[in-house]
Amino acid sequence: MDVMRHRTRLPRKLGERFAVRTAEAAGVRAGRYSSPDLHRPFHGVRSVDVPVTFADHVECCALRLKPDQRFGGITDMRHWGLPTPKKWTPKESIVVIAPTGTTPPKTAGVEGRRLKWERAQTMILKGIPVVDPVAALFTSAGVLTVLDAVIVIDALVTTAMNYPNLGPGRPMSTLGEIERRLGDWRQFPGCKTIRAALSLARERVESPKETETRLLIVACGLPEPVVQHDVYDESGKLVARPDLAYPELKIAIEYDGDGHRLEKDEWRRDIQRHRALDAEGWITLHLTQADLEPDAQRDTIEEIRRAIAPRTE
Repeated sequence: MDVMRHRTRLPRKLGERFAVRTAEAAGVRAGRYSSPDLHRPFHGVRSVDVPVTFADHVECCALRLKPDQRFGGITDMRHWGLPTPKKWTPKESIVVIAPTGTTPPKTAGVEGRRLKWERAQTMILKGIPVVDPVAALFTSAGVLTVLDAVIVIDALVTTAMNYPNLGPGRPMSTLGEIERRLGDWRQFPGCKTIRAALSLARERVESPKETETRLLIVACGLPEPVVQHDVYDESGKLVARPDLAYPELKIAIEYDGDGHRLEKDEWRRDIQRHRALDAEGWITLHLTQADLEPDAQRDTIEEIRRAIAPRTE
């Protein structure tokens, strides 16, 4: 009869995830830290449980960083809570940046890059070494479209609290600061994308879909609507702040995400706000994700044109 062998208990100070070098320093032998009950998310790292989330993978990868290395690129954008064009999957490589003149990491699941040390400020976010938010954008630029980049810049310069997990702090940067940094960095992969996006970015934006809606309207030849315009009644009381507006025409354009439908309190506030706009002679156009889909965009723009036409005659 076979008797199951009990694994040697790991030192408590190692925690649930640890670097092999740390285990060796604690006196753990290779046979123990190489045993099949431990998972190997990255070379030189062991985990008691299976890393599932993005935060799990970043925490595991951070255990193998050298003192002069930090996270950057899309990894850093996700860590700062900036909008990214694709949802994270475990197959996405973790981007690690090393200073020029050193060797970036080369191992499965990690994309190593070099960057001049003075180009980016190193910051500690949630206990993890990262580059600053603007450098996160610049080191991601090579995989972004102009629309993607505008969405990120709008998030960087917003003071709104609507973006989930963004931050800490609002605004995270300013248009002037991003322009200055762009001049300092000069040439880098995706720099033309950032230059094009910077001229299209606006302050006070409250969601990525608001940005997408505005850029669609402009791309189709319509006047650019005002972002988050304050509407007051005759007494001077603020009654509404539409996502996008043509103030002189009293036309409001609202993007309604699923939260507007699912959150009872938000839904009720929306109704009150739209009643207030109606009372002031405004018309409100409501858009959803379905209206931004490629096969629906023409109809969406035509709806806006029909709203504008009688108010410009």
